[in-house]
Amino acid sequence: MSSPLPTTPPGPPGHLPPTHDSTADTEAAPNPTTHNSPAHPTTGRRWTGLAVLVLAVTLVAVDATVLSLAIPSITETLRPSGTQLLWIGDVYSFVLAGLLVSMGALSDRLGRKRVLLAGSAAFGAASLLAAYAPGPGWLILARALLGVAGATIMPSTLSLIRALFPDARERATAIGVWGAGATAGAALGPLVGGVLLEHFWWGSVFLLNLPVMVLLLVFGGWLLPESRDPRPGRWDMPSVLLSMAGVIGAVYGIKEFAAHGLSDWTTPAVFVLGAAALALFVRRQLRLATPLLEVRLFRDPRFTAAVLSSLISLIGLSGVIFFMSQYLQLVRGYSPLSAGVAELPAFVGSVAGGLLTARLARRAGARRVLTVGLLVMGLGIAVLGMIHADSAYLLIGSSFLALGTAEGVVYTLSSDLVLGAAPADKAGAASAVSETAYELGAALGIALVGSIVTALYAGSLTVPAHTDPALADQAGQSLGGAVEVASTLPAGPAEQLLAAANTAFVHGINVAAWISAALLLTAAALARHLLRPRTESAARSATAPRHDPVRH
Repeated sequence: MSSPLPTTPPGPPGHLPPTHDSTADTEAAPNPTTHNSPAHPTTGRRWTGLAVLVLAVTLVAVDATVLSLAIPSITETLRPSGTQLLWIGDVYSFVLAGLLVSMGALSDRLGRKRVLLAGSAAFGAASLLAAYAPGPGWLILARALLGVAGATIMPSTLSLIRALFPDARERATAIGVWGAGATAGAALGPLVGGVLLEHFWWGSVFLLNLPVMVLLLVFGGWLLPESRDPRPGRWDMPSVLLSMAGVIGAVYGIKEFAAHGLSDWTTPAVFVLGAAALALFVRRQLRLATPLLEVRLFRDPRFTAAVLSSLISLIGLSGVIFFMSQYLQLVRGYSPLSAGVAELPAFVGSVAGGLLTARLARRAGARRVLTVGLLVMGLGIAVLGMIHADSAYLLIGSSFLALGTAEGVVYTLSSDLVLGAAPADKAGAASAVSETAYELGAALGIALVGSIVTALYAGSLTVPAHTDPALADQAGQSLGGAVEVASTLPAGPAEQLLAAANTAFVHGINVAAWISAALLLTAAALARHLLRPRTESAARSATAPRHDPVRH
């Protein structure tokens, strides 16, 4: 049976209707373990604190995509191999995904504000290292350290929203604003990168983090309340190690298989070890009195639908967008700033989608909105499967607008469903699951889709005859490598190589876009199935705490 319609009058636009929240009373009550926080922060302080949290999550999201436009410049300066180039792009998300659950649980124990501020300081230090990395290995290391720091920030921001906004109606609006900031940050990254690269070197995209982190530390320390789990239990280090080894091992195995196949025994071995670690992690969580992650939350179909939607949608989206930035610069000849402006429709759409989510969900229901959002994403990315080197920008811009708007809706609604299904004292760990799905999807998208594009590019590239074998190998590594090789050749062979490289690269993007579209349509079908109306007995059998942020 579907969830009942709210009996209270509908709120103003942008709000979800208030629903029963079994944790609302405990959240609003003073907590003896919470420090430096009034039981009921004033309205102005709550919304100003939200602005600080949005600033934090926007910066982390920007950092995930700001590097995309810098890839050609990094290729020219640091000369990474094709594999190193993929690691520069996705190691941040790999490490972030591997640590989010552990850091979310840590914030529940040590205090979400404390972990957020400590992570922010570390994020600034890692940004400084990345900006002045002398080689591709150092840049990969710096990006990994940024992932460690980012893992402390993301779950803390969403769980602090729950502490700031005990009222379900206000919290739904706050999550909408937060979601708009997160998706807008990811979409804004290329534009910010383009502006900086127009005037400075590639390392400037990391130095941007420093002044923002100073603001975050100052205003976060002043405005944000402290909150933690009053009964956190012990910190289970074996669970931490198993979650890290499982996520990173499984993802690494998938990435290497997509890039090189079963070229040696290490790839399947690493994947099997990662999968085994994840299985042991789940088994251990079911036996612990105070688990690092309450895996029973997945019995709630809303929770499962939200997590799977975030994961699959980002797998389909992130890899293609990562390579579209290179397409705009290297194939179409846009400057970094022009390429950033060209991707602006995704930013505008993501903001609009995040802010409209609450109104859409109230009117149409979570099931319909989430399903349609994933369908629109699939159709939007399918359009990129039809582009050519000289396609009209209107086609590309329309695709970006549809993708951004739909992603804003899907991400915001998924976050609200996850937070609503979790008990208040486990908000950090539950938020970390949502963020893990998001970041893991981004990492897998770049790894899998990126490997497909790279493999198709290398397989279909025709190098002019009599080209030096070393130069031919460099051209086959990446499109940026081909552009660099062409600059050393005579005019005729150079034009021939560039034309062949552009054709091969666009072909790779086309195939990857169609595969990504199929993934998104699959995600839509899964969301529709998991959020279907349930019988009364099925509803009573769910063990997770109930909170219906929207009717289904």
